[in-house]
Amino acid sequence: MMESATVTGNSPELTAEKVLEGDLRAAAKLMRDIDDGMPSALATLKLLYAHASRAEIWGITGSPGVGKSTLTDALITRLRGQGRTVGVVAVDPTSPFTGGAILGDRVRMQRHATDEGVFIRSLATRGHFGGITASTRGVVTVMAAMGKDVVIVETVGVGQDEVDIVAAADTTLVITVPGLGDDVQAIKAGILEVGDIFVVNKADREGAAGTAAQLESMLAMGRDQPRRAGWKPPVVQTSAAQKMGVDELMRAIAGHREVLKADGGRLLAARRRERARLEVLDILQARTLRMLEERLEADGRLQGLADEIASGRSDPYTVSETIMSGLFGDGMRSK
Repeated sequence: MMESATVTGNSPELTAEKVLEGDLRAAAKLMRDIDDGMPSALATLKLLYAHASRAEIWGITGSPGVGKSTLTDALITRLRGQGRTVGVVAVDPTSPFTGGAILGDRVRMQRHATDEGVFIRSLATRGHFGGITASTRGVVTVMAAMGKDVVIVETVGVGQDEVDIVAAADTTLVITVPGLGDDVQAIKAGILEVGDIFVVNKADREGAAGTAAQLESMLAMGRDQPRRAGWKPPVVQTSAAQKMGVDELMRAIAGHREVLKADGGRLLAARRRERARLEVLDILQARTLRMLEERLEADGRLQGLADEIASGRSDPYTVSETIMSGLFGDGMRSK
């Protein structure tokens, strides 16, 4: 329960209290308000943040078509079998017509829709190509504050920039499948360095063992990463659709959790400090961009500047420098 405060109407205090009690309707509305950038949502998140540290955060990423949603569905089933509650944030491609999420992930996990121990929310990427939207972190905070034991963040999977998922998760799973090309082309160097567990899904297909061996070789040649100290990323073969290898994957995740919590939780604390740092930067970036857009649109300058660039009288670099200089002084020109 929240400490004594004036709790009336749809105040942030009342919303926060309902979320902490596990009220699904209040949580769903708050998540929608977060995605829409409502000021009241920010006030509520401030109240919830201190209550959101208990949940395990798992990140799942990989190229489109590797079976991330089917694998997530299988993990949900295993977690519920253990009596653990689950939140899922499915970061979907943005609809080109509405700007909203294309809810394919939610459709695939529909069989969990009536389970009160599972909460699934789809978010649109809205052009954010790192796989994590500005509102994803806020939604994760809400699910954790609701008391979910595990929150799974599943990204759209778009290549090198998938490394953004690492900043949002305690444990990151990188998914691939056989037949994606030589040198496992879908797995980029950046994600090889930061993934915690690598999964060859659809392992009932021909070439799965070869793909797994190739991944193991690439990992062996990679540099040791301080963020993975004491942990050698395993390569697990699964076929989520055929229910193969999921238990082994669950054991790998549990093993990684033990390493994170060893030595008084030193590695886990380091990851969460990095998450906090990047969360502050994400919030600043989103709010600064929104402020700039509103200011430039309000006085009509943006259209005039766009006309200058389009006519060749100026260029976007000079225009951007001029705008930043006006906000922060001439020192910004050299940045």
